[in-house]
Amino acid sequence: MDLSAVHAALSSKSYAALAPLCDDLLLQAASRGAATDDWPYAVHLLAHLFLNDLNSARFLWKSTPQEAKDARPELAAVWKIGQCLWNRDYSGVYTAAQGFEWGPEIADFVTAFLESYRKRIFQLLTSAYSTISVTDVAHFMGMNEEDATNYAMHNCWSLDATTKMLTVVKPKVKTNQKLDASKLQRLTECVFHLEH
Repeated sequence: MDLSAVHAALSSKSYAALAPLCDDLLLQAASRGAATDDWPYAVHLLAHLFLNDLNSARFLWKSTPQEAKDARPELAAVWKIGQCLWNRDYSGVYTAAQGFEWGPEIADFVTAFLESYRKRIFQLLTSAYSTISVTDVAHFMGMNEEDATNYAMHNCWSLDATTKMLTVVKPKVKTNQKLDASKLQRLTECVFHLEH
């Protein structure tokens, strides 16, 4: 089985393209009846988690041969991350990802996943809270309180040191107003009509 496209995507850090690529290659291999003994299940599973596609990740896990699950500790470690995501165990995601010695092929991918996940969680916190405790931010972000405070303040949040509460600064939503000549003409006519 030719996995050069998967290796190329990993080496070029095109992680978002890995899940559909792996899905297509696995489907092609299955349609030809080719053996999938050397299939990079851990990379494939992590690719779905990277895209936050938990349903596809669960389906892949269920369809993965038991021999592969038993023989590959890296695959089990990726699935542990998936379980934490499914159960919304925010700190468990970081613990599972950082508590395993990843191989050289997937280590950068796991790091990129954690960065992407941390950004996603931070955006979720930004949209859900107006104030939040430093302890809660640290829990959700998988950091210690000092790092979580620094991360939040770097993103323009403010800290009340006495209560250890962070005030969320919502990003300004930019709306492009399109004003063409016909709208301006109608407005002018309306104003003219009201004045006379």
